Amino acid sequence: MASSTGRPRTDPLTLEVVELIGTIVARYHEEYEQAAAEHSLTGAQARVLGLLTLAPLPMRRIATSLRCEPSNVTGIVDRLESRGLVERRPDPADRRVKLAAATDEGRATARRLRDALHFAREPLAALSEDERTSLRDLLRRMLDSPPEDPAGPAAG
Repeated sequence: MASSTGRPRTDPLTLEVVELIGTIVARYHEEYEQAAAEHSLTGAQARVLGLLTLAPLPMRRIATSLRCEPSNVTGIVDRLESRGLVERRPDPADRRVKLAAATDEGRATARRLRDALHFAREPLAALSEDERTSLRDLLRRMLDSPPEDPAGPAAG
């Protein structure tokens, strides 16, 4: 948030909102790490598994998404693969590239992990649909992402 002079705002309300966002993020990460550990995963392994449930990805794309080195991703994928949660397969578009993909067991584990995360869901459930929509739109605006068309696929 910047004022008309381009400097960050430091008024009490802005500082309180920043502090609240920080507290929410910290509590979410704490619960996420705890849920991952209950599934014998590290937080990084759980994040990679979650990404791979969306689509198979090359190691470099995973590294970019997680903002880490590809060599770190290789070790994470190796450990997930040894547990049968992930497999490597050739990229149909470029057979020189290997994709990491979640297995059926990996998708089931990721689903159980998501289901174990109550911190964000329970407080959000206490908000009305209009309040959740407003919150979503405000968060997207903070991230410079345009609001979704209400008639679009994620509506409702």
